[in-house]
Amino acid sequence: MPDIWKNVSVVFTAALVGSLITGAMISQPTRLQSDAIAQDRGGNLTTHQAANLDTAQDLSSAFRNVADMLRPSVVSISTKQTRIIRRAGRGLPRGFRTPPGFEDFFNQQQGPEERQERSVGSGSGVIVRQDGYILTNNHVIQGADALEVEFSDGSSAPGKIVGTDPDTDLAVVKVDLPNLKAVKFGDSDKIRVGDWVLAIGSPFGLDQTVTAGIISGKNRDQDIIGEDGEGFEDFLQTDAAINPGNSGGALVNLRGELVGINTAILSRSGASAGIGFAIPVGLARPVLSSIIETGTVRRGFLGAGVRDLTPSIVKEFNLPVTAGALIGNVLEGKPAANAGLKPGDIVTRMDSRIVTSGSQLRNYIAGRLPGAVVVMDINRDGKPMQVKVNLQERTDSVMAAFKAGEVMGAELIPANEETAREYGYSDLKSGLIVTNVKDGTDAENAGLKPGDIIESAAGAPLKSVADFEKILDAGTQRQQNIRVIVRRANERMLMVVRP
Repeated sequence: MPDIWKNVSVVFTAALVGSLITGAMISQPTRLQSDAIAQDRGGNLTTHQAANLDTAQDLSSAFRNVADMLRPSVVSISTKQTRIIRRAGRGLPRGFRTPPGFEDFFNQQQGPEERQERSVGSGSGVIVRQDGYILTNNHVIQGADALEVEFSDGSSAPGKIVGTDPDTDLAVVKVDLPNLKAVKFGDSDKIRVGDWVLAIGSPFGLDQTVTAGIISGKNRDQDIIGEDGEGFEDFLQTDAAINPGNSGGALVNLRGELVGINTAILSRSGASAGIGFAIPVGLARPVLSSIIETGTVRRGFLGAGVRDLTPSIVKEFNLPVTAGALIGNVLEGKPAANAGLKPGDIVTRMDSRIVTSGSQLRNYIAGRLPGAVVVMDINRDGKPMQVKVNLQERTDSVMAAFKAGEVMGAELIPANEETAREYGYSDLKSGLIVTNVKDGTDAENAGLKPGDIIESAAGAPLKSVADFEKILDAGTQRQQNIRVIVRRANERMLMVVRP
């Protein structure tokens, strides 16, 4: 990758309250501006100049009308969070050290030290129902103890979190107020690259800020949503200025319809560089409805790995189709396998919709409820076929099984709240659970047993089998031993993996 991108990062656009220094730059008039002030010798605009001015005024009028229409539907959200920081003890006076072996004694005698740390943040939101429901980003309200929602007329009200969905970075907030002005939803699938859009929100705490731009791209997948970037993404890209504090705000078309929720930017400085990302409403609406109805999000599960059908794959395998999603691994006993899908199948349509990418297929499946039947048109070895897939529910335990792997003869699944309970642990949030150990393998020789938890390797907490494999591979390349911490019931053990 070229060096120019080394310092570029994706920044979520919620803001911590701080200071803002602004600068101004005076630029030369654009051609339309020049035409607006240019006159012929008689002091009148030429026909061409008048036409250009009319075009500019029409566009300005459209922007103004949309801004006036949408401002009452876009809110500012202020968050407060209090964290309690605990330390083992007050410590000894400067220059003194705890005698070796007496650390626990001194900590117990001195007692724990606690202090409160408070932080304040801000973001934006969009009123989606007259009875007080507001759609925003999960990262805007995550960890908040209190929410305050401010409206375009300057009034405010406390908000409460109805539900969140980290896998799409969406959340729903409720205020107890009637007759609010709700936004009208547009169709993000129909919006095209080059279409004008406005971004409305509260960047840097500047309420009701409106910026204009175009749709610069569609179907962007930046791997920034969810744990390890495994969330559901299908971003709209825009050059409308988006800055910290815009998160959760509205991206609207010139009909005043909501087409996206502003979420992140790609920037070196953390401020707008003309590359902003918004969650399309086509992805957001099912999440919104599910949270309002049930407080949570239920998703369909296919049980197959999918990837984009790239030109290089088409060429390498001499495939008969050039667009679709390629089926990779298929999990036995799950919906894809039960429907007859096989590795190498190419999905070209689902429920009559043309499939253009693997992420599109994943997002569509996730947007369907468990038990739904999805009709897939596939191509297998040049032959068109059709299968019907009865979706299962996507749960933590199902996903853990899907992400399972084998390392050194030990079968492992990621630990989460659900899988941890199955193995008798109530306090696990990370680590790998050993579900089986094969006879005569390195894992058996090392003493691993089913039910053990591999907590960390080389000092790094483990969240996935891939994490463990990367650390082991790095140790092998450097010919270094890897220290592994294993938990068994209430006991922790040190194991050493040698290359």
